[in-house]
Amino acid sequence: MKPIIAIVGTPNAGKSTLFNRMTRTQNALVDDRPGITRDRHYGQVSWENCVFSLIDTGGFIETDDDVFSPHIHHQVMQAISDATVILHLLDGKNGLTPFDHDIAAILRGTEKPALHVVNKVDGPEQENRVHDFYDLGIDHFFSISAEHGYGMIDFMDHLITVLPATDAPAEIRNDQPIKVAVVGRPNAGKSSLINRILGADRMVVSSQPGTTRDAVDSAFQFKGKNYLFIDTAGIRRKGKVNQKIEKYSIIKALKSLSRCDIALIMIDAAEGVTDQDISVAGYAHERGCGSIFLLNKWDLVEKDANTSKKFMEDLRYQAKFLSFAPALTISALTGQRVPRIFNLIDQVFAQYSRRISTGQLNRALSQALIDTPPSLHKGKRLKFYYATQIDVCPPTIVCFVNYPNAVHFSYQRYLTNCIRKAHRLDQTPLRLIFKQRSGFIDFSGRKKPDRKHKTRRKSRPGRK
Repeated sequence: MKPIIAIVGTPNAGKSTLFNRMTRTQNALVDDRPGITRDRHYGQVSWENCVFSLIDTGGFIETDDDVFSPHIHHQVMQAISDATVILHLLDGKNGLTPFDHDIAAILRGTEKPALHVVNKVDGPEQENRVHDFYDLGIDHFFSISAEHGYGMIDFMDHLITVLPATDAPAEIRNDQPIKVAVVGRPNAGKSSLINRILGADRMVVSSQPGTTRDAVDSAFQFKGKNYLFIDTAGIRRKGKVNQKIEKYSIIKALKSLSRCDIALIMIDAAEGVTDQDISVAGYAHERGCGSIFLLNKWDLVEKDANTSKKFMEDLRYQAKFLSFAPALTISALTGQRVPRIFNLIDQVFAQYSRRISTGQLNRALSQALIDTPPSLHKGKRLKFYYATQIDVCPPTIVCFVNYPNAVHFSYQRYLTNCIRKAHRLDQTPLRLIFKQRSGFIDFSGRKKPDRKHKTRRKSRPGRK
């Protein structure tokens, strides 16, 4: 296993900025306000052929009255327990605090190597900021600027010398897991589901809406298959979002839909299907990812023989554009039907990444045209020459037509349903694109020229 390095420190010391600097990403949410990070955030760092995992943690304030303080403290202690090496980040701009003494005392109680780093030292003229921290009883500090990069090269060179030797050089894995984003309204149970799947308190969970602020990735293996679960912030209506940090959180949640394969759309079954649930489902549909509806908190719903049927009918009626998306009732709190989620993910992803041969595709399209021919366009018959799949995730098919703009949306839906039925693509989005012909191949396989490009025969000399 790769070495694990955890960054710990007080709020606003620059932990997330250092995390982004070392991982060369912008994955950790950064803001001037303290206490932005609450969950453990994992990333991968490569430096001088040495690869290791990096953990960003929330600000450590043991006696704070904030309702999230005990949860963040637990996350920090868990990161220290999992880490091979610990980076104690200190705020060189605001100076030493009593909580820095608390962290230093905790690190002395561990047998793990710890590096003490003074951040926000932007140049040689600010090196005197380190002097205040010698009250911690520590002999050596590294002075850096995580924001501007000052001192980072020397610090990183020393850091890899502290890491334990491995039998073989670590390499970044190339096998891609199925990326699953968990999205929904605030307090729908997204973080609770991740914790249930992982079997640990990986995410901070609270009844207060808006607990999750960042998009946090968690790798997981189930029955030999690799998955990457992305916990996201709750997505509220634009009119209710008035804080800058919440806007950034929602933007990151929407970006997670762009990089995932499957979206688990969490719905609070105790409150029923709302307009905002349908809006979130619309975001997933627009980005072309596979979708699965999860009706969470099913244990809180008063049930009779028709309760589940009524919920499903209401969901299908309001989210007609995702009629192909499977739905499942679960309880993240009790674990009810949570293992079944993996079967649905595998089924949807198998269709989401399927490729159909051109021959099979054109046979299905040809039969659909015979069963229900297209209508006339300005007195002329629409002609479909051939179709081919140009992409997967989701399956994307191009049909070459003489009048592509004349294909009515109802006939497009008919052709899409015929292809779904013929190739068992009933649980994945399917894109159908119509293009103008340009030298085409008909369904018999014969290539035909475009008559628009025929050249006139030249006249013989002397003939009028």
